Amino acid sequence: VKHGCGKEALNLFGKMQGENVKPNDVTFLTVLKACASIAALEQAKQIHAQVIKCGYELHAFVASTLIDMYAK
Repeated sequence: VKHGCGKEALNLFGKMQGENVKPNDVTFLTVLKACASIAALEQAKQIHAQVIKCGYELHAFVASTLIDMYAK
């Protein structure tokens, strides 16, 4: 994500989901940053719903990244 690879990060996240790999807080943090970097608001909203479903919405870094992502 840091090097302009937001689309690749989202593609890898999709592959992880296809393989039934359960995302953790760091995964969500990274994929939300990827959404922000490429202005993928619809995907970000879907991922935000997953964050809530998995119970990570109150994790400080994830919450901060959500604020950052919606602000962009």
